[in-house]
Amino acid sequence: MTPKTKNHIGLRTLEDISTLILKSHDLHETLQNIVSVVARRTLSDVCSIYLLDDDRQTLRLLATKGLSRRAVGRVTMKVSEGLTGLVVEKRQVVALQEPQNHPRYRYFKETGEERYHSFLGIPLFDRNIPIGVLVIQSRAPRRFSDEDISGLSTIAFQVASIVVNARLLDSIQHKEAQANRYVEALRQAAGAPRPSQPEETAETTRESALRGVVAYPGLASGPAHVMSAEHGLTDILDEEVLAPEQEKALLEEALEKTCIQTIYLEKRMAERLSQADASIFHTHLMILEDRAMQQRLQEEIEEGHGARYAIEKVIGNYVEAFERMEDPYLRERAADMRDIGRRLLANLAGQSPHTLHLKHPGILIAREILPSDMAALDHEQIRGIVTEAGERNSHAVIMAKSLGIPALVGVRGILKKVAPEEHVILDANSGLLHISPGSQVADEYHRLEEDAGRQLHQIEKFRDLPAQTRDGVKVVLRANVGLVSDIDIARRNGAEGVGLYRTEFPYMIRPDFPSRDEQYQLYSRVVKEFNGLPVTIRTLDIGGDKALPYFKPPHEDNPFMGWRSVRVSLDNRDIFRTQIEAILMAACHGPVKMLFPMISGIEEIRACKAVVEEARQNLSSQGIAFQADVPLGMMVEVPAAVQLAERLAREVDFFALGTNDLIQYLLAADRNNALVNRYYDPLHPAVLQVLHNIASIAKRQNKGLCLCGEMANDPLNLLALIGMGIREFSMAAPFIPRMKMMLSRISSLEAEDVAKQVLEMTESSEIRASLTKLLKTTDSSF
Repeated sequence: MTPKTKNHIGLRTLEDISTLILKSHDLHETLQNIVSVVARRTLSDVCSIYLLDDDRQTLRLLATKGLSRRAVGRVTMKVSEGLTGLVVEKRQVVALQEPQNHPRYRYFKETGEERYHSFLGIPLFDRNIPIGVLVIQSRAPRRFSDEDISGLSTIAFQVASIVVNARLLDSIQHKEAQANRYVEALRQAAGAPRPSQPEETAETTRESALRGVVAYPGLASGPAHVMSAEHGLTDILDEEVLAPEQEKALLEEALEKTCIQTIYLEKRMAERLSQADASIFHTHLMILEDRAMQQRLQEEIEEGHGARYAIEKVIGNYVEAFERMEDPYLRERAADMRDIGRRLLANLAGQSPHTLHLKHPGILIAREILPSDMAALDHEQIRGIVTEAGERNSHAVIMAKSLGIPALVGVRGILKKVAPEEHVILDANSGLLHISPGSQVADEYHRLEEDAGRQLHQIEKFRDLPAQTRDGVKVVLRANVGLVSDIDIARRNGAEGVGLYRTEFPYMIRPDFPSRDEQYQLYSRVVKEFNGLPVTIRTLDIGGDKALPYFKPPHEDNPFMGWRSVRVSLDNRDIFRTQIEAILMAACHGPVKMLFPMISGIEEIRACKAVVEEARQNLSSQGIAFQADVPLGMMVEVPAAVQLAERLAREVDFFALGTNDLIQYLLAADRNNALVNRYYDPLHPAVLQVLHNIASIAKRQNKGLCLCGEMANDPLNLLALIGMGIREFSMAAPFIPRMKMMLSRISSLEAEDVAKQVLEMTESSEIRASLTKLLKTTDSSF
């Protein structure tokens, strides 16, 4: 999945929550932090959290942003009362405009909520048992979109986990306090003197749980693998030096050893993950071979310093320069320089860089994990990763994501607070690391892990089954792929090939445009790995939010409607033709389709076809093997392409519906802009009409059609799309088994009937209600 996910509000807000709860000392403060950030992120006038009392029948307001603070703890209602009670009673979302007109509306003088004209209540569950409600209110009447509800439901799920864990910790602390009071009472009854207080130490004040920032979600537990930072850059101490020529010889030897080592690390990482993940070491090799850097090292030695001093100073200067940069991509290069410096110093000292040998599975704890660490460590023994450093976009974190390893960053003082082999629980959903947890905490997390495992087991039954409806209608579910490491994830989730291979990442991680052969090697590997299943390769789609470090686009006030995508390719035909040639060459190894992004007119698609013909002629003249008849398609993602769809269909072999951009352009709503993202609605009547129109044209002209946007990740949306006759989808691979399970429970005839109904409707809420009703009758888990 790309960073612009459908739960964008939820992910952004959870990042804020992970940061803010660092300041929390108890459950009430945590809840207050949560409602404050959710209200701000969702541009809502009110956000409140109600939790059920121990009697399971009384809801109590425990935190609010927007209502009177005097009402906190005082306002209560029975589950049978009020709209908030209705959420618990129905165990589902309640969304209303003008809530005061609803028969269940109840007025509380203490809250002052009579001035709010919209209400959204989302239930909080623990083990499928209601524990409370998250409520959003606004002064103006507001229609909550499917995107709003989806994002806020993600938040509600995490809030419930935080509440459960915080209550558990509060309970443990309360019992400890009770025990201490009991011991003190016994001491006083016996007339014993009060014991002197020991001097406070780091051990006696150690927290039972540390907080950090979620880099990759998940739960994991096990012994701590604590990684020390040997041979790191330190304060420069000028040691006794040999003659300059001898120091230069030592430096040259260290550089040579480090280069050879880097080549080995690149090979090892390529074998274990992918060439894309391994390419960072190619960058390291280029830095080591950089003449300017080598010259600076030589100059330090010529000034009378030793080789160690030279490495410390020169590499240290690079690190400081990168750390001062605002651009996250460039700032993260500081870690690469530290990695290079550490290995140079180790080789200078005649030692192998320290590698932690993991004898059994556990949680890796480190100040910072550098790329060479990730290459050398045994990934099978890493259940989770926790670092003191706070960069969520480091290469090590990117590799962890490729491996699906839960990761927490920015955990302050972790190396001082965790001993090697000490038992820890990593909750990378809530941003917590529990150190030597008590039996209650351990049992609770064991239950959570088992629950997640059971749910995953149910879904995984569908992984290798064909995707089809209850009445046997075949549906094709392919995977969106961006990294070679995504291939294994796609295959493990039962993808029937690749519906969208985004080719931008190999361009983004290199210091220059990749050559034709480099691209051919990469594309052919993807094609071979899918062993005869189709692979659709989209040509370069840069600009907008995707810039190359070596090819900066001009400044534009609105880059998403500017010089991007196929426009950049057609203005740089040599680069475009090189990529097309690589795709045609890769097509010798299996079925490949070529896809052009952001086509808006006949001239553009014909220009693309002309470059394809140039590529064919060029390969033919060089005697290079290639597949000449690769099907050509275009992304339908701008309104102009919708209007010209009948004519454009005659120019291509297939359409790919890029709903992410198409919905934004149709509704003039950037889903990543908090001011307008509530208008981004996949079930807007206009969106459904457009998709139905494209599906009809593709069927009428016998053209292939695949929907590639994130719209298909939602069961409600998928139900409508199936009803419109769309039968091929490409999505983030982990969603595939879940969507197969959903498809197995619906009838294509029922989907077609409901699609006919919703295409006549004029309001999203009405459309959503109809789809929800059908889905609930076929899937009780919805």
